[in-house]
Amino acid sequence: MTDAPPSAPTPGLIERYRDRLPIAGDATPVTLSEGATPLVRLEHLPEAIGRRATVYAKLEGQNPTASFKDRGMTMAITRAREEGARAVICASTGNTSASAAAYAARAGLSAFVLIPDGKIAHGKLAQAMMHGAAVVQIKGNFDDGMRLVREMAEETGAAIVNSINPYRIQGQKTIAFEVLEALGRCPDYHCLPVGNAGNITAHWLGYCESAPSSGNYLPGAFSSRFGLERYETRQLSTRRPVMVGYQASGAAPFVSGAPVAAPETIASAIRIGNPQSFDFALAAARESGGWFDAHSDEAILEAQSLLAEREGIFCEPASAVCVAGLMRDLESGRIPEGSTVVCTLTGHGLKDPDIAVRHARGAVATVEPEPAALKALLLEHLR
Repeated sequence: MTDAPPSAPTPGLIERYRDRLPIAGDATPVTLSEGATPLVRLEHLPEAIGRRATVYAKLEGQNPTASFKDRGMTMAITRAREEGARAVICASTGNTSASAAAYAARAGLSAFVLIPDGKIAHGKLAQAMMHGAAVVQIKGNFDDGMRLVREMAEETGAAIVNSINPYRIQGQKTIAFEVLEALGRCPDYHCLPVGNAGNITAHWLGYCESAPSSGNYLPGAFSSRFGLERYETRQLSTRRPVMVGYQASGAAPFVSGAPVAAPETIASAIRIGNPQSFDFALAAARESGGWFDAHSDEAILEAQSLLAEREGIFCEPASAVCVAGLMRDLESGRIPEGSTVVCTLTGHGLKDPDIAVRHARGAVATVEPEPAALKALLLEHLR
């Protein structure tokens, strides 16, 4: 019996989409085999509200550090290393810090992450610490951290890897490519959580590049910054979806139309009051015919529980806001019955286990180690 030949390593998204990314042909990617995440049809949630729709969830929690941030980070860190950076820096509510720390470690670069003091989920903090980043807690919020990051990058030469880095947006746009490839067509609506707003910006960019025959509907500043003309576009669709962004009620600058000085929500990943990609995200919603809306923490936690209990999908609270929004908009008819909808679930539920344990519907039961006691408990649950 002969040994089977070794299988080829799983390519990351730069190798899969190199011709559609602003990356040198001979650049060596810094990769953890990110991307190619599942697109799962939700079978029960539309039925729960009595509406007919075809709804899919893009499970970005299946990326290497368990969030969509890895798509942008493979690009940002690859470019930082190519340009000779010795260190990277970011402000973060959690997921960016985890991803930046992991990819910087992979690239042999130092990572500095600024997080709000006491405002980061333990799962995300543990990731950044384990990957060897220098973690600095600031007595302020994410927006304070971004201000400091900009200043420190100028003074030290560290590469910023927040979504103001356009290469982050370039990596994240590949979600749109994968959705089109999986469905074979464009969804009618694409629903996303919105915090710093880089992700809705990136999705729209990906959809625009995939329907080149219908023209570039984005403002000139958008095209200039993200360089639509600099690499290949590919006809994957003849149209674009309506982009819909959902925020937490306590951190909803797109809904209020102005920055929120002291954002507050249980969904820590979108606890941002002054989004860095505000103008680009606003353009994405307007040009696609979409909108922004906000939901309470109670609605977010309810959607998180329904996803877990009805569909077997455990996402972090920030991800669940787009499911809460979809359900309300389907129920009201704002999203018509019969629509095909994709929800991007941006991070895994284990990113924030403390919230899940505190708010799970079921309690942990304790019984004596006897068959009769266990049988009585099981029968009670089956009634």
